[in-house]
Amino acid sequence: MSVGLEYYLILSAALFSTGLYGALAKKNAIVILMCIEIMLNAANIALVAFSRFSTPAQMSGQLLVIFSIVVAAAEVSVGLAIIIAIFRHYKDINVSRINLLKW
Repeated sequence: MSVGLEYYLILSAALFSTGLYGALAKKNAIVILMCIEIMLNAANIALVAFSRFSTPAQMSGQLLVIFSIVVAAAEVSVGLAIIIAIFRHYKDINVSRINLLKW
């Protein structure tokens, strides 16, 4: 029994919508970064699924996923550095209380 492309796309859409809801609804900056990572992983699942089910077997989807993982790792390191700098200044990482224009 083989799992079809539509199941991977449904999983990807569910993960992406969960991450989008979390990124828009949550107030904690670390949780928002985690939700952005969930959305990137949903896009990676879709890329690998499309690459796997393409008629001529191509590795372009996997290469894009590797590039996306590298960019996500860089995004996390820069994002955490910004969060640490904000925490040192405000002693809080709640994004609704931080207004960076009033430094």
